[in-house]
Amino acid sequence: MDISRRDMLGIMAKSSIAGVALAGSGVAQAAEEALPSFVQEGAKSLKQLTAALAKAPRRRDFKEVPMILTTPDQWDHEALTILMKYKGKTKQVWDNTDIAGPWLNLMRNSMNCQIWAYKHPDFLCVSATHGPAHLALYDQYLWDKYQLSKLTGDKFKENVFLKIPEAAHADPKNFEDESGVFAPEDNSIAVLQARGAVFLGCHNAIFEVSHNLHKKGVNPDKLTVPQMVAEFTNHLIPGVILTPGIVGTIPELGSHGFQYAR
Repeated sequence: MDISRRDMLGIMAKSSIAGVALAGSGVAQAAEEALPSFVQEGAKSLKQLTAALAKAPRRRDFKEVPMILTTPDQWDHEALTILMKYKGKTKQVWDNTDIAGPWLNLMRNSMNCQIWAYKHPDFLCVSATHGPAHLALYDQYLWDKYQLSKLTGDKFKENVFLKIPEAAHADPKNFEDESGVFAPEDNSIAVLQARGAVFLGCHNAIFEVSHNLHKKGVNPDKLTVPQMVAEFTNHLIPGVILTPGIVGTIPELGSHGFQYAR
């Protein structure tokens, strides 16, 4: 069956598939593996949110994107609105900028503490991702095409944050397993998404990296900046919710009861 890149991205955005890469031809590859949901049994509200976000559209067919977004059709407005209206009692937004920092580990620790110590299975953990950490939200195709590893000082040769660790295959019922699903060995975007965590993308971060790469001449297809911004937007990993800008969205989340952390 001939499936366009846009159609396949739509399928991926509405699924819980993790660890998906995009082929250089522009057609999405099938997932190497799909993780089961690790959302806890008692998490009724979080399960409902996860299902609603999986159905919410993500626009990834841009041709050009301007510097400043002005209308909801330019970001994932529907998914973001669903997120802000989440009815769970406890919800936290992490201001994540340092790609080499402990950001995934801190989110994992927060989720573990809220779920098992404070007995909040519906706890929602959100990554407000921007700055260098935003590089983790692009697929490997984009990392290869634009040499994104150089923007990390070559600390990361590829997008390791999307890889599914062996620990993800352990028995999730054994939550005390020191090398299991909920342990430090399992820090990954894909695993945290399977646990119900949400990763927000930042248009401003996309524009800035596109603008800087354009100035440096890292532009294989000789695109304009708005065209490059569109390409970077279109290659956000599945599940990400694109916002018009993280630093401007954090106050909106705060007004909806999200606790700020960094």
